[in-house]
Amino acid sequence: MRKFRLKNGLTVVHEKRESDSVAIEINIGTGSNNEHSSIAGMSHFLEHMVFEGTKTRTAKQISEAIENIGGDLNAATTNERTFFYIKIPKKKIEIGMEILADMMQNPAFDKTVLDKERKVVLEEIKMVGDQPMLYQWVLFEKTLFKKHPTKNPVYGKMQTVRAITRKDMQDYYHRWYVPNNMILSVVGDFSRLPELVKRHFGKMKRRPLPTIKRPVEPKETKPTVKKEQKDVNQAYFVFGYKTIPRLHKDSVVLDVISSVFSKGLSGRINSEIRVKRGLAYSVGTVHESNKDYGLFVFYLNCAKKNLALCKKIIIEEIAKLDDLGLKELNEAKEHMIGSRLLRKEDSHRRGDSLAEWEFIKDAKLADDYLKRVKRVSKKDITRVRDKFLDENYTVIVLSK
Repeated sequence: MRKFRLKNGLTVVHEKRESDSVAIEINIGTGSNNEHSSIAGMSHFLEHMVFEGTKTRTAKQISEAIENIGGDLNAATTNERTFFYIKIPKKKIEIGMEILADMMQNPAFDKTVLDKERKVVLEEIKMVGDQPMLYQWVLFEKTLFKKHPTKNPVYGKMQTVRAITRKDMQDYYHRWYVPNNMILSVVGDFSRLPELVKRHFGKMKRRPLPTIKRPVEPKETKPTVKKEQKDVNQAYFVFGYKTIPRLHKDSVVLDVISSVFSKGLSGRINSEIRVKRGLAYSVGTVHESNKDYGLFVFYLNCAKKNLALCKKIIIEEIAKLDDLGLKELNEAKEHMIGSRLLRKEDSHRRGDSLAEWEFIKDAKLADDYLKRVKRVSKKDITRVRDKFLDENYTVIVLSK
């Protein structure tokens, strides 16, 4: 893996790999957490609009340029970053780089198209509200965080999306879509990358980035329970905690704890709730650790009458980490190592991992991560459990 930076501040990460395809991702260091409340949903809305045409290409011409050579083009917005990616035959890398550069530098933000795409985004917001498997996460983060902007959904609010103007979008674009806030990751066999990147991205102008001051998130001092009625046949249950950002030394320990609980059907939570007792079909844990925040979650959906029992089992399983043996700990770590090695084979997922780690601090940490996993001890597990997974949990329930 090599890394270089253009004079305008654009960071480029390249992993050479013998393959007939190449994956290219452009990562912009902004997401919903950087939005003022009056433009909530702007990052996601802007992501949609970047696909809707440039000053030289229509939306149809953008998609056809990639799809007509068998490639894939897509994007995503998170709380902290927005990224656009292309996967194409390696002989067509010039086309892929040109299309991404055009989208980043020349979005048209046509007013008629903007009003049309606004309707699409509003329908997407309605869709999430209609699907409890999606909406449960929105409600949980809204309940878990009191001041941190992660409490706000990435897609924003209906009223703010309706109110966003073309000028609002242009201002936000000029504020954040600058080369010194971008990371270009490339995974594939290509030797003339510096020349190609400079040709297509070198004319972008560096600009000062806004300073964002995060509010201090209060520490939980008691359990929080939030219930909401939904017309559903099951109860949807999320139980969890605020944790720490990715660079904190304990974040990897929480990842291992999550693997102990939920490494497929053999994880402790999955085994106890689904395999042994048949209380739920969908059950698991997630530890999400990002640049600026973290959260640890147990989730499941089951018959409403079984909620109390499932909650009791989760609390008991947290306490039972005292009984974790070396064999089971090593199995959880091997599960993590193996699954990440398999994901690494997918060039796009590898490119996104490199871009995300570079955004956090340094792409080289993507490979150092597995070394950190191997070093996690039983003592680390119980120490971090006691520190973060305590009696001051947050619970949300969606049910009739």
